[in-house]
Amino acid sequence: MEKFGQIVEMIDGWLWGPPLLILLVGTHIFMTFRTGIIQRKLGLGIKLSVTPDKGSVGDVSQFGALATALSSTIGTGNIIGVGTAIAAGGPGALLWMWLTGVFGIATKYSESLIAVKYRVKDDKGMIIGGAMFALERGLKMKWLGILFAAFTAVAAFGIGSGVQSNAVATRLFDNFGMAPWVSGVIIAALTGMVIIGGLKWIARASEALVPFMSVVYVLGCLIILVINARFIFPAIQLVCSSAFNIRSVGGGFLGFAAVKMLTAARYGVARGLFSNESGMGSAPIVAAAAQTRNPVRQALVSCSGTFWDTVIICLMTGLVIITSVMAHPELHIDGLKGDALTRTAFSQIPSVGNFILTFGLITFAFSTILGWSYYGEKGLEYLLGTKSIIPYRIIYVIVAFLGTVLSLDLVWNIADALNALMTIPNLIAVLLLSGVIAAETKKYLSGNHIDDASNDPVPLRSDIE
Repeated sequence: MEKFGQIVEMIDGWLWGPPLLILLVGTHIFMTFRTGIIQRKLGLGIKLSVTPDKGSVGDVSQFGALATALSSTIGTGNIIGVGTAIAAGGPGALLWMWLTGVFGIATKYSESLIAVKYRVKDDKGMIIGGAMFALERGLKMKWLGILFAAFTAVAAFGIGSGVQSNAVATRLFDNFGMAPWVSGVIIAALTGMVIIGGLKWIARASEALVPFMSVVYVLGCLIILVINARFIFPAIQLVCSSAFNIRSVGGGFLGFAAVKMLTAARYGVARGLFSNESGMGSAPIVAAAAQTRNPVRQALVSCSGTFWDTVIICLMTGLVIITSVMAHPELHIDGLKGDALTRTAFSQIPSVGNFILTFGLITFAFSTILGWSYYGEKGLEYLLGTKSIIPYRIIYVIVAFLGTVLSLDLVWNIADALNALMTIPNLIAVLLLSGVIAAETKKYLSGNHIDDASNDPVPLRSDIE
């Protein structure tokens, strides 16, 4: 197992090398300008997320689709991922993570737009869409769509199930001494109870869970930031200087500075993607099932998820950690990673700090398990048809149990590697269809779209094969 872990870590490091970082960040920046800086329409996206699109085709409401997407993105990446990035890449990793979120809004918008535009109905009349259909229908590259679907079906076991259940089990063991296998049984049972009902049950659970859990966690972060108020501005300065290693550059150690900057960028971008999933192609799978008459409308709703996830929640977690370290150097945080680093910061809130963090981690992780079950299911459905759905759900629940007894480092590295493998074909779809994305965006925002139920009808998959 140790040898296997080393191999996975090596592959993970290779996949997340400079080429993919440049491709990912480059796509974020390119699509920002290709869409006319779509981030400026963020307010409209937030408004549309709570405005039903009556008379439209889809399996769940636009808010339900957003809540489900948020349930899968607001997960351990917002707590453990931020702590891991800072521990491994230094404070500067937080800036790279934040920038990945800001520019990633454009990529999330773009991938969601093409997911809705090229969506289809399966043989049961349910909507299915995502990068696999954008590649197949939009680019006639079905072979690449098959690869994306396969990566998604497998990745769900790591990023969606294994990592999350592992984090919950670790937290419950550290705080309450609960045996990991007991946590595994509980997680598996609750997961099975929800996902057996498909997307509609997952969306209902997400609509109830996501707003509540987010508010509780954010309030906890705000309390700590108020306590550490005098360190907020110095923390921001430290983050900015560390991101580009300004001090090392000033000292003349350019080679060392470049290595440290690349390390900060590598962990910041990787954890940023793990958190908001912009560019990965996961959230667009549920966006495709939303009740909407125009792909741009749902794309605007979907991209607001990246704002809430990374631009707000991850930033707050990072500032909480860094200001706490600056305020309490006696806490001996050297060598701490992930959950332990964040737990040390939340210990500043008397009595309830540990409870808030535990509640946040457990609910964030569980909601992610639910959301990713749908992504993986649709990936396998693309490959094998609707007959594969029930077997996949059963296996997914089993993996949720097994994830509680695996090594956290190994699980994280597997998840990171699978993220990269999903990202590559999805970004190819976004870049090659950027002209379509730009044209659809311009038409919608100029008001020259036909906003009725007949606009962009959803075909049966059997009719296009």
